[in-house]
Amino acid sequence: MKSMNSDKLFLSVKALIENARNYVVRNVNTAMLYTNYTIGQMIVEEEQNGNTRAGYAEMIVKNLSVYLTTEYGKGFSQRNLDNYKRFYLLYRERIAQTLFAQSDSPTGKPSEQALLAAFADNFRIGWSHYILLMKIAQSEERDYYESEAATANWSFRELERQYNSSLFERLMLSRDKKSAKEDNDKGTITEPAIDALKTPFVLEFLNLKEDSRYSENDLETVIINKLEHFMLELGKGFLFEGRQRRITLEGDHFWVDLVFYNRLLDCFVLIDLKIGKLTHQDIGQMQMYVNYYDRKIKRSHEKPTLGIILCKEDNQAVVEYTLPLNNEQIFSREYKLYLPTKEELQKQLL
Repeated sequence: MKSMNSDKLFLSVKALIENARNYVVRNVNTAMLYTNYTIGQMIVEEEQNGNTRAGYAEMIVKNLSVYLTTEYGKGFSQRNLDNYKRFYLLYRERIAQTLFAQSDSPTGKPSEQALLAAFADNFRIGWSHYILLMKIAQSEERDYYESEAATANWSFRELERQYNSSLFERLMLSRDKKSAKEDNDKGTITEPAIDALKTPFVLEFLNLKEDSRYSENDLETVIINKLEHFMLELGKGFLFEGRQRRITLEGDHFWVDLVFYNRLLDCFVLIDLKIGKLTHQDIGQMQMYVNYYDRKIKRSHEKPTLGIILCKEDNQAVVEYTLPLNNEQIFSREYKLYLPTKEELQKQLL
């Protein structure tokens, strides 16, 4: 039987190894981004100082690709070198501002150590992430995905999914037009906030066909089976508390489909699943659930319970006239079983 000291030693050594691995990964990523950025900078400066005849810039990249591939093997194709150039051109102002803020005397060429420190401070995701980000034309949208990928620790595959599901446009659609424009002008979307609930939720990972017949229980079951994906779609800070939580009122039993706790909002979040069009009865039922949790379950230091009705077809007019004007607790959101196109969502933003 292991002793307490052995357990403590194991945990200490495990923490050391995990920290060391994270340190190595962070530093390898920083070195890679710094190298790619600097190669891009060198190419751009060579192009700017060189011959102005047509095709000269393309010749520089082509020749450099041949030399580097001969010396180092794969990884230095013309396409990759073009990505290095774009990376430098997109983010050089950010690096310059960081170096200026860190130095009392910004004149002169910064040291390699200063540049590496600037990269460690400013770039917290991988090179593959930036290849995708560089395809996004709007700086506000690009910066939003970069920030979310870094804070939520998205893998490249998750970033790709969120981008393909038009997360940015869905959040913009879900929010008040004035506040959305104000935040967009600042280059940010404020989170966490219930106003940032996506419109619609995209549940294509459930692999349910749009035209297939399924019950609310079927929907709940596949969500539980894909819980990690569902929680990523919900947003940040969600913890799963349970499914089919029973509420008993004078002998009558009611069940809340899904119960979460959000540690950032500091409150319970109840989700009811509806496979049809939203009705006022659905809203009344959620109001009862929310009231029960507020009066019987939540503790005094916690914020009021939130209720989300996830339905196949929303009806905002019913929501507006069923709930009081100052409602800040109950919300309805549509779900889609397929990825909407960016064009479809962008039309709604106009």
